[in-house]
Amino acid sequence: MKNKTYRSPARENGYAGLGDYAVIGEGRSVALIAPDGAIDWWCVPNLDSPPLFDRILDAPLGGYFALTPEDEWEMSRSYRENSNVLETRYKTASGEVLITESINSTFAGRLPWSEMARRVEGIKGHVRLNVVFKPGTRARTCSPWLDHVQEKTIFHLDDLMVAVRCTDDVETEYCDDTGMRGTLTTSPGSRSLIALVATEKEPLAVPPLEKIDQRIETSDHAWRDWAENLCWNGPFEHHVKRSALALKFLWYAPTGALAASATTSLPEGIGKEKNYDYRYAWVRDACLIIKSFVYLGSLEDCKAAFSWLTSTIIRHDGHLRACYTLEGGLVPEERYPQLEGYQGTQPVRVGNNARDQFQPSMYGDLLGTARLFVEMGHVLDLATSRLLGHLANRCADRWRLPDSGIWELPEERHYTHSKMACWLALDQAVALAEIGHIEPTWKGRWARERDRISEWIETHCWSESRQAYTFYAGSETLDAAISLTHYYGSKINRKRMLSTLEAIYQELGHNSPMLYRYSGVEVEESTFVACAFWRVEALAELKKRDQAQEEMKEILDTLCQSGNVQIFNEMYDTRTGGWRGNMPLGLSHLSLICAANALSCDNPGHRI
Repeated sequence: MKNKTYRSPARENGYAGLGDYAVIGEGRSVALIAPDGAIDWWCVPNLDSPPLFDRILDAPLGGYFALTPEDEWEMSRSYRENSNVLETRYKTASGEVLITESINSTFAGRLPWSEMARRVEGIKGHVRLNVVFKPGTRARTCSPWLDHVQEKTIFHLDDLMVAVRCTDDVETEYCDDTGMRGTLTTSPGSRSLIALVATEKEPLAVPPLEKIDQRIETSDHAWRDWAENLCWNGPFEHHVKRSALALKFLWYAPTGALAASATTSLPEGIGKEKNYDYRYAWVRDACLIIKSFVYLGSLEDCKAAFSWLTSTIIRHDGHLRACYTLEGGLVPEERYPQLEGYQGTQPVRVGNNARDQFQPSMYGDLLGTARLFVEMGHVLDLATSRLLGHLANRCADRWRLPDSGIWELPEERHYTHSKMACWLALDQAVALAEIGHIEPTWKGRWARERDRISEWIETHCWSESRQAYTFYAGSETLDAAISLTHYYGSKINRKRMLSTLEAIYQELGHNSPMLYRYSGVEVEESTFVACAFWRVEALAELKKRDQAQEEMKEILDTLCQSGNVQIFNEMYDTRTGGWRGNMPLGLSHLSLICAANALSCDNPGHRI
């Protein structure tokens, strides 16, 4: 993948481009780094905590942590091979500098505090860097204040404590309640460190600078150990591993939950209202990430995530919600902090009201994931087995109801994708009962209801005039999510499914593999990255391998031509080349892995 060279200045109205951010994290929190060296987003200590830095949502007043050359610069960056440690190289008229950045961990796992390290090495000449630490107001809920304790610089933000740690060559210009500003001048062979250490509602450990610096290398070794032990022998290895590493940013180590994304309120369309909080665990997204980890042979992640998901549902008495907090609780109702919003886009949201929606496609996600898990040779416990039987019965009872669909729309309808997913759920329940993993008492009922669903779909959701399965019963519109249910097509009507995929390509892609989510939505948003990969996977599974291969290459050329570090947002604007929506988005990265996996198999069409 090409490395893009950025030049100063790199902002518009105080905002960096959404596709221009790199990401660092450690399995608990994620920070976004703009091309000018400013960390514009970091929720501490957890992915869903209030932000310490939030300039990405409020350029005039938001917090940030910048390390930027004073003179005009050119910048290129990349992750270390098989690692999430980031290296950024700035060139100015007077010299060159390398900055290595990490949110640190240990070989034994995450630290009991949050530790962000930024190592600065002089390569050529002299480069003067401006260092700015400006704490945010945690979405305008508190006022930061400074304390000096035993010659240490400590900032307080409500219950959060943050220590700013620098080597002696950082010259401080001022340090008060509003933050800290200083300068650092490099020379050939110089090595400096600027770090933040934070904790919430706990005593703050302040480790020596040399230990923080060492943990950059420790973190790098830990990332490489994980990535190099993935079992991948298929095509597109670089892209697959980079997407796997991006998904690890969203794996919440304290519980095993999988967040949909690391950000909130980054707009799907500038100046429009589709700006949501994705820092929670969606059942759908978690199941699909587990599926991609299965394909990568990452058993530890699969086990932790699947166990968290099933135990969370059991904890809520088997009541299946669209999403949960990373600790397994109820997602809060939406509230709207008074931030400017990215490029002035409102509203900014905390919480997500999709928690209360009926989304029956989740039955298919869970039963399909369970089937894949046991087919890999693993065994279900009794509680999980009973839960799956309960969910299959719920699916058999409720599939006739209208719902909000996979796209979480306000209009409840009989969405075709939802019905196909219910068919999948009952088909997998039957298979799990037949191989002895769930109680077979209701197997006959599940089989009969499964067949009724397919009859209903073929009667109400097929359009002869469009030669396609439609968005919802009785409509003539299309839905790219139908690609996800290729397994239904392979078992019921392969010809109709292939015809639908062609119609989706023509209408939702305008004869391009980059697809909008459903008919008419292109007036308010950009193409949805995951949809493009879903269609590739479907084509490969339906034995259209050559076509799928060519489209996969075209998609990757489109998404990676900008030279970003393969951190995918939710959407990509093919008209401007700009990225839109939250980032990194789990659906975008997992769908790449699943598409590549479908292309790697000698006999496509056999997987769920």
